[in-house]
Amino acid sequence: MTEQTVQLAPADGKLGILLPGMGAVATTLIAGVLAVRKGGGQPIGSLTQMGKLRTAVGNQKIKDFVPLTDLNDIEFGGWDVYEDNVYQAAVKAAVLDDKLLQSVRPELEAMVP
Repeated sequence: MTEQTVQLAPADGKLGILLPGMGAVATTLIAGVLAVRKGGGQPIGSLTQMGKLRTAVGNQKIKDFVPLTDLNDIEFGGWDVYEDNVYQAAVKAAVLDDKLLQSVRPELEAMVP
């Protein structure tokens, strides 16, 4: 049996994420990523950002071991039956802290399904 080595190319370019519906789950995801980008939080709950793998050299964060798209290179889009922008939808969902919402409000208001 021959052992094969796999080389993974680094992630290059933008990653588009399309979300069907702009409710509580979608707005929480978007606002959370935007807040982390701005340094306003930690990506708690994100397996790719906080999770670790046990490797031959010790425990490594998944994001440092596997070439994933950087959070700054993610673009969000989506659709909904309602015309609210993502900020309005997040306020109506009433899931996120107002301080967090205000910190990313301009970006959320610019996103319209």
